[in-house]
Amino acid sequence: MAGRRARLLTAATALTLLSPLASCSSASTAVEACMGKQAVSATTGELEGTYTGEAHAKGVKITLKASDTGTGGTVTVRNWPTGAWYKSELGETFDGSGTWGVEGGHQPGDHALVHLSFTEPELFLRDYTIDMLSIAKDSQRIYLYEDYDPDVCPTFRLRRA
Repeated sequence: MAGRRARLLTAATALTLLSPLASCSSASTAVEACMGKQAVSATTGELEGTYTGEAHAKGVKITLKASDTGTGGTVTVRNWPTGAWYKSELGETFDGSGTWGVEGGHQPGDHALVHLSFTEPELFLRDYTIDMLSIAKDSQRIYLYEDYDPDVCPTFRLRRA
């Protein structure tokens, strides 16, 4: 009985020592490992350009063009995921256009987001397709991505060409 108790105490001690390591995996760590640091802020001029899809976004393309006012601009997409609401009308993906803007992190811990508003091929209501993307960047790359699971590298991500 003493040997069993010693093994249980050893296992419990090991779990206690390892548990802080499991909690070290933060959202920024997963994102940083594959794309760069999650952006707290970004400007429209900094984000302007064409992005191509990687992983589950392979074949997807988005082009952001900044307006002269510096508060967003126009967006065009190719092979963009339609979302459940319009699949019966448009199929799995669509080519379209609309407007975009950047919202910076206003509270500690917030991150910058790109908001998309599609008007072609028709007006999409909020959340009827992917219409909000997080931003990750480092000195050489900028990514836009869907941030649905902060513990893994995002599978719907687009890298600026």
